[in-house]
Amino acid sequence: MIPPEVPPTTMTKRIKRIAPLQAGKILGILYGAMGLLFLPFILIATVAGGQLPAEERVGMMAVGVGFAIFAPVIYGVMGFIFGALCAWFYNVIAKWIGGFEIELE
Repeated sequence: MIPPEVPPTTMTKRIKRIAPLQAGKILGILYGAMGLLFLPFILIATVAGGQLPAEERVGMMAVGVGFAIFAPVIYGVMGFIFGALCAWFYNVIAKWIGGFEIELE
């Protein structure tokens, strides 16, 4: 005899708090990785700047290479800062009106 299937039960859970430091670390790494994704496009634009006249070329290429080096770092730092701030802000609002409700099965 085959046992009857038990229908899945669903439950609603509420996210009451997000740890700001942990959210900042995760978003910092994600945004830093996104900065790495933009790296080839920045370098292509820098190489295209090599077609400029000699006096403009050096400055354009220096700015392009500098931006290519620092873009992932800047993205990562900004991701950390805004990730932590947004998590903190979420926690403040969640105390007043409750957090996100998710339905789990």
